[in-house]
Amino acid sequence: MQNFAGDKTKVLDLEGKVVVPGFIDSHVHFIYGGLQMMRVELRGVNGKDEFVRRVREAVTNLEEGSWVLGGGWNNDLWGGELPVASWIDDITPKNPVWLTRMDGHMGLANSMALKLAGISSLLQNPNGGTILRSADGEPTGLLCCNETHSALDPRGGVKGFADGSLGSNSALFYEPYSDEPHNYGLQITNVENLFNMTVASDKAGLQVAIHAIGDKANDMVLDMYESVVLTNGKRDRRFRIEHAQHLSPGTISRFGEQGIIASVQPDHLLDDADSARKKLGMDRAERGSYQLQSLLASNAQLALGSDWPVVHINPLRSIKTAMKRIPPGWENAWIPSECLSLKDAIIAHTISAAYACFLDDDLGSLSPGKLADFVMLSTSSWDDFETEASASVEATYIAGSQAYP
Repeated sequence: MQNFAGDKTKVLDLEGKVVVPGFIDSHVHFIYGGLQMMRVELRGVNGKDEFVRRVREAVTNLEEGSWVLGGGWNNDLWGGELPVASWIDDITPKNPVWLTRMDGHMGLANSMALKLAGISSLLQNPNGGTILRSADGEPTGLLCCNETHSALDPRGGVKGFADGSLGSNSALFYEPYSDEPHNYGLQITNVENLFNMTVASDKAGLQVAIHAIGDKANDMVLDMYESVVLTNGKRDRRFRIEHAQHLSPGTISRFGEQGIIASVQPDHLLDDADSARKKLGMDRAERGSYQLQSLLASNAQLALGSDWPVVHINPLRSIKTAMKRIPPGWENAWIPSECLSLKDAIIAHTISAAYACFLDDDLGSLSPGKLADFVMLSTSSWDDFETEASASVEATYIAGSQAYP
């Protein structure tokens, strides 16, 4: 390396600290997350009173007719009861309100917002969406998995949705939810439309990523991807399934066999462990949830991410979760056989994550010819990190220039 040093070369003494390639987050909602930072923050709210208080604060001194936007609420934190419009109607009589659940697949509208949208007891459920109703058929204010993202301009690759989320009981399963025996989840996009969208996008040279959480949704997407390859022919397309949280026993091997990237967010399991047992039953939850090690063992490409702003963006925490799998309040790992090694977790946040977005020629490893993107950690020992997983980032370099601190 000294042969490449010049008068302006900066030599760093890292004092034995651990250096890793720059971390890559494989799944973030960058625009939505940024907007969320400027809106009503309901993350961590643990009951109706706190929910209402934060909405009241947001509407104070707000101009009449202005929208109140925000979200991040998680009804599992207060026992599972879903919020309804009547919680906030009396404090928002002149302002429409839309507050999304933490997973983005359900939201609460107040009565004024429902009226502006033309949503009443007479309105049928739209394709790919559900209007939750009271016993007398009136909308409660909760809207599930509607196509609110269709108003955004597309950029780069293409993302589709096969189902909803576990938290809103809209992930699509072969068997019904234990806490809703007649509910199998929600298929957001029918197979024909999903196939046509993917075929056209693939022909245009665009990478396709499909959201799938439930076991039936994952199988549906894998079948569809297989049909697209037969239609358009083989090439390096790197199809992705986003989340891949709950898989049937025979599904795991298909990721490796078909070359499908499993884009998984480990920190979701911290929130899902208890709710999965409640919603799916102990056996289903333990048998098919977050099968990280099994995916790797079947030669699947595993790319890790956060899903920010659903959870905080922190690759070191994500790596720790993938290794430890210990939810809050638990003493032991949830499905310990699916814990990753430190090496595999780092690979899934670096070179595999780069591969998942066609950036592996430039990023993901400290190799000749690649950009000098790297991170210096606070620890000087991988053994310490593997045991405690408590290291922090001391410095970040992008293309050889210090970007943090």
